[in-house]
Amino acid sequence: MATSPQVTLDLAGATADDVIAVARHEAQINIAPQVLAELASVRAHIDALASADTPVYGISTGFGALATRHIAPEDRAKLQRSLVRSHAAGMGNPVEREVVRALMFLRAKTLASGRTGVRPVVLETMVGLLNAGITPVVREYGSLGCSGDLAPLSHCALVLMGEGAATDRDGVQRPVPELFAEAGLTPVELAEKEGLALVNGTDGMLGQLLMALADLEELTDIADATAAMSVEAQLGTDQVFRSQLHEPLRPHPGQGRSAANMFAFLADSPIVASHREGDGRVQDAYSLRCSPQVTGAVRDTIAHARLVATRELAATIDNPVVLPSGEVTSNGNFHGAPVAYVLDFLAIAVADLGSIAERRTDRMLDPARSRDLPAFLADDPGVDSGMMIAQYTQAGLVAENKRLAVPASVDSIPSSAMQEDHVSLGWHAARKLRTSVANLRRILAVEMLIAGRALDLRKPLQPGPATSDVLELLRTKVQGPGEDRFLSAELEAADELLATGQVHRVLQAHLPK
Repeated sequence: MATSPQVTLDLAGATADDVIAVARHEAQINIAPQVLAELASVRAHIDALASADTPVYGISTGFGALATRHIAPEDRAKLQRSLVRSHAAGMGNPVEREVVRALMFLRAKTLASGRTGVRPVVLETMVGLLNAGITPVVREYGSLGCSGDLAPLSHCALVLMGEGAATDRDGVQRPVPELFAEAGLTPVELAEKEGLALVNGTDGMLGQLLMALADLEELTDIADATAAMSVEAQLGTDQVFRSQLHEPLRPHPGQGRSAANMFAFLADSPIVASHREGDGRVQDAYSLRCSPQVTGAVRDTIAHARLVATRELAATIDNPVVLPSGEVTSNGNFHGAPVAYVLDFLAIAVADLGSIAERRTDRMLDPARSRDLPAFLADDPGVDSGMMIAQYTQAGLVAENKRLAVPASVDSIPSSAMQEDHVSLGWHAARKLRTSVANLRRILAVEMLIAGRALDLRKPLQPGPATSDVLELLRTKVQGPGEDRFLSAELEAADELLATGQVHRVLQAHLPK
């Protein structure tokens, strides 16, 4: 029996791989002893401030627009409960389990820094929830991405208190007290400062960014492969992908990598070799010839977003924050603008990558442009419709991604009686990017399915080793050319091959070193 992966929270923070391991692969979390020692030391300082006569924001005052009110000691536990309950105000469908797990782990990472002032028991209980597979129900709407992801984090904090709604490891919603008892956990009664420490952070938008980056790094390789299949299917040339035409002339790293991938994927292709001599066409269409320029630009956008995500992952975001000197001070680091911008940049890049894939696909279906392939790759055009409507589905996905490319981060709706008068809407940028990435995967699945059929129709000519391996995998789930049949199931099967990483694993042997 395989053991679960392990992740350790220490004072150095966490990596992107740690976040993915916890969010998607049920990694068990260990807390380093020095973290608990640091939390206890900082908490002693917070307790001293709480008992002092001088009001300190977030410790002995109200919050946000109500920060001017001093709160008596006997009301402070109620203040924390009230904060969490009132801020857990989300609506809409529950967000995905992996999003909530990423959100909670990133908040735990910040708590473990010692800069938030929480007691060790707060971190231990949050980690206990994650390790037990208990997932708070977080609703889709509620975050404006300023003061971080307040509503989503509050739904998680509410469960930490033993309230709210949560699901077990199997995704079944059950009473929270029952889940706590089963896991051997005790709900936390929040003390001064701890409510704010649990709900102020960019954890939701950052978690979704990190998962999108992981997905897109695979999908760009897959886009290079489906583009290569389309080049073969349309009797295109591989010569425009030679290395000397890319980085030496136009030194964008992403373009160079995608060109190298496509050149490798087309290596030793009998189809490409079959028309190397005597082919009257001077140039391939842009959707074929310029594939590395577009996919490469997506890669470079991913690289910039990865830089921002890495910086944000190294951040300690809370308000107020406890500085190493012991000073507890207000700040604006919870504003989500840096993360929101790159979430929107990625949505633009994803929309364009899907758009060029659809153009390659459409060329294979049009007998005027497909170089002697049957109309719509149908078995008996006119009687059969072939892949006609698969392209409609693909075009619909492309159209939706273009709408989703409209940036959320340029918008702002003031809140909290104009105290929070400029917000990032980073959570909204993250939510639409998740949809865009899933749509891109489906778009590439359609291209793979249609290019695969076109390659079969080129027989007895054979594709190269790389694209042959992809086609062989595809044929384990989807039949080759023939009479019209139920197509939706085949499209879903192709999408599953991408979603489960099977296609990407096949490509590993062919990627240039």
